[in-house]
Amino acid sequence: MIIYCISYGICFIFTRLGWFLPSGLVLVLAGLWLYLKDYRATGNLIHLRGLFCLFFIGGQGLSCMKLSRLQREWTMTAWLCFFLAVVIFYLVYGLAEGVMGQEKSQHWMKKQARGKGSILPWENRMELRKFEQPLFTAIMAITLLSSAAFLTEALILGYIPFFLRGVPHAYSYFHISGIHYITVSCVLVPSFYLLYFLAKDERKRGKNILALIAAAVSLGIPVLCVSRFQLILAVGMAAFTAISVNRRIRILHVVLLIVVMIPAYLVLTIARSHDVAYLNGIFQMKSSTMPIFITQPYMYIAHNYDNFDYLVAELPQHSHGMRMLFPLWALTGLKFLIPGLVNYPIYVNKEELTTLTLIYDAYYDFGIFGVVLFSALLGFLCCLLSRGMKRLKNPVAYVVYAQIAMYMMLSFFTTWFSNPATWFYLAVTGMVYLYVEYR
Repeated sequence: MIIYCISYGICFIFTRLGWFLPSGLVLVLAGLWLYLKDYRATGNLIHLRGLFCLFFIGGQGLSCMKLSRLQREWTMTAWLCFFLAVVIFYLVYGLAEGVMGQEKSQHWMKKQARGKGSILPWENRMELRKFEQPLFTAIMAITLLSSAAFLTEALILGYIPFFLRGVPHAYSYFHISGIHYITVSCVLVPSFYLLYFLAKDERKRGKNILALIAAAVSLGIPVLCVSRFQLILAVGMAAFTAISVNRRIRILHVVLLIVVMIPAYLVLTIARSHDVAYLNGIFQMKSSTMPIFITQPYMYIAHNYDNFDYLVAELPQHSHGMRMLFPLWALTGLKFLIPGLVNYPIYVNKEELTTLTLIYDAYYDFGIFGVVLFSALLGFLCCLLSRGMKRLKNPVAYVVYAQIAMYMMLSFFTTWFSNPATWFYLAVTGMVYLYVEYR
C-alpha cells in the first residue's frame, strides 16, 4: 500500500505537469503490483482484492493518459475519491483478513491432480457427482425461462436486434420492464454448465447433450440481443467458475480465452452498426491514426472516470441513499407507482458514453463519506466471501464467487451494486443454491 500511495502521488504530480502518458503508466504498474502481491501470497488468480486493485487502479491509469479530447483535468475531490476507494477497500479487507485468518497459498492443490488429462482431481469429481441432477434441472429451467422471455420480447417489440442494420442503439430499446431480467438471466447458465460438466456421468449421453445445447442457447441469446456486455459476463463468469473450482488454470488460459472472444466482440460491434466513422465521431481521440480496436476498449474504460469527475463538478445535491436503493424501487415495481423515487438524472459529459465507475452512486448519495462507507463495506464483504468459500460444500457457491469476481474485475465499468440486474442474478443463483442444497 505504501508503494501505491507513492505511485499515486507521482501520478498526480505528472498529471499536473501535463506528462499524461507516464502518469498513467505509473498507476497501471501500481495496480499490477498490488494484484501480483495478492496472487503470489495466495495462488488465487481471481483474488477479489487483487482484481479490484488491478482493474480499478489500472483503469484510472489509462484514463490519466488523456488520449481523448473529451477528457479534462479532474477536480481534487475526484482525485481524493479514487484514492480513498482503493485505500479503504484494501485496508478493511486486510483488517478483516487478520481477524478471520489469512488465505494461505493454494499451490498445494496442484499436487492432488491425477493424470494430465483430468480437469479435476478424481476425489473432487466424485464429490461433485452427487450434484449432477439438481444442476441439470437448474440449467434447463433457467434456459427455458430465459428463452421464453426473449421470444416474448421479440414478438411484442417486433424485432430481434441482431437482424437490424443502421440502428446503433437497437439493444437499448429491446427491453420490456420485468421480462428483460428473465431474458438476461441466461448469462448464469454457462457457469452452471461448467459445474455440471465436471459432475456429469459420461454414460448419460442424452442428458449431457441437452445440457450442452442449453449452454449454447444461453450464449446465443446475448448474441441475438447484440449485447457484448452480456456475452462477456456469461463467458467471464464461466471462466471464473472454472478457476474457482480448479486452481490448475493459469493466466495463459485466461489470455487464450480473451483471444477467442475478440472475434465475437467484433462481430457484435458490426451487428450494432457501430462503424469506425461513428465511433471515432463519439470518442474524439487526439490521434486520428489510433486503431479502433484500441480506441473502443480504451474509451469504455477511461471515460468512466471522467464521468465521475463530471458528477463531482455538476451534482447540485446528494440523493441520500436513493440511488443505491434503485434495485429495490425497480424490482418491487415502486418506480412505476412513485416515479419520484428514481427521478435522479445521470451526469455524464457525453450522451453516448454512459458507463460509470463502481463508486459513482456512492458519491451521488453521500459524497466522500459515501465512497468511504461503500468501499469499507465492500472490502469486508469480499473478505467474508473469500473466507466462507473454504467451508461451503455446495458447488453453486463457486458461481456466487465468480459473479463478485467479475464485478471486481469490471469495477471501472458501472455501479454494479445499485444495478437491479446484479441483484436479480444473485437472487437466481441463491435460489439455485437452496435447490441444490435441498436436493
